[in-house]
Amino acid sequence: MPNLVLRFDMRNWRHEQSSADLYRTAVEMAVWADEHGFRTVQFAEHHGSEDGYIPSPIVLAAAIASRTRRIRLRFGLIILPLYNPIKLAEDLAVLDIVSNGRVDVVFGAGYARHEFEMFGVDPAHRGRLMEENIAAIKQAWTGEVFTYQGRKARVRPVPVQKPRPPIWMGGASAAAARRAARIADYFYSGEPGLFEFYREEALKLGHDPGPWRDIGTGFFVVTDDVDKEWARMAPYIEHEARSYSEWIGSSGDVIQAAIGELDVGMLRASGGYPIMLRDEAIRYVAERGLNGDLSLHPLISGMPAEIGWDQLRRFETEVLPHIERPAGQ
Repeated sequence: MPNLVLRFDMRNWRHEQSSADLYRTAVEMAVWADEHGFRTVQFAEHHGSEDGYIPSPIVLAAAIASRTRRIRLRFGLIILPLYNPIKLAEDLAVLDIVSNGRVDVVFGAGYARHEFEMFGVDPAHRGRLMEENIAAIKQAWTGEVFTYQGRKARVRPVPVQKPRPPIWMGGASAAAARRAARIADYFYSGEPGLFEFYREEALKLGHDPGPWRDIGTGFFVVTDDVDKEWARMAPYIEHEARSYSEWIGSSGDVIQAAIGELDVGMLRASGGYPIMLRDEAIRYVAERGLNGDLSLHPLISGMPAEIGWDQLRRFETEVLPHIERPAGQ
C-alpha cells in the first residue's frame, strides 16, 4: 500500500469558519485518519501569511498526538534558519516523548523573502544556517553537554526514538540535495532528478539511501462527478496555487512569470490536483505502490469542514477498501 498521508497547512482564506473550528476539525480529521490506517499526518509551516497559514506546527502536532495512537507526525517542512536550534531541539524532543516516538522531521532552508525579513535573518546565509543548526540539533539530542556558539548547552529530556528522530532535508536545488547527503538522513523532494544528485553524493560518502520515494502531489479527491467537484474546489485550489507562486516569485530563486496567467484550466491540466472517479482513483492509488505517498488535503485553503468530511467519507467507502493494509489496521 502507499503511505497514506493527511496534510494540513491551516490556511483560512475566506474565513468560512473560525480559526478555533478549523483547528478543532483538523484534530478530529487526524483521529479519523489514525483509525483508518493512515501512516502520516503532515504539517507545513509559513509565517506572516494573510490567510493564516500555520506558523506553529509543533503545537498542532502535540494536540493531535494526544488524541491518536499510531499515526506519525511529519513536519514537511520546518524552516530551520528561522529558529534557535536549541529551543527547537527541546520542543521536538518533548513532542517525541508525548507521542511515544512518532516524530518525523523535514527541515528546509525556506524561500519566502518576507519570512526572513520578519525574523531578521539574511537569506544569503541559509545554507550555512542549515548546516550549523542541524549539527546543533544532533548534538542536543544526545543529552550531553556541548558548546553552541561559544556557550555551554544541554537538552534534557532526550527523544524517545533512538539514536534520535530521523532528520530529513527538503530542497529545490542540486546544492541542497548534496548538502542533505552530508548532514541528513534522507532528501525529501518531489523531483527524481534532484534525488539523483543526493544519491550520488550519498554513495560517495559510503551509504546507499535506496530508491527515490515519490511524495506525490499533496492532494487527492475521489468523486462521482469530476466537473462538479472541480467547480466546488476551484476557488480553494486556485488560492493555494497562486499563493505559492507569489511567494516563489518574490524569492528571487525562481522566475515565476506566469503568476498572472494562473487559472483553473491550467491547474486541472497540470495533474497536480487529481480529482477522479472511483475506478480511476482505485487504479491511481494502486500505481503509487509501496514507495509512494498518497496525500489527502481535506481543509485546503480553509475549505468548509463539511466538504472535507464529505471527501474523506467518500475515500473511506470507495477507495480505502481496495487498499491492502498491514494486519491489525
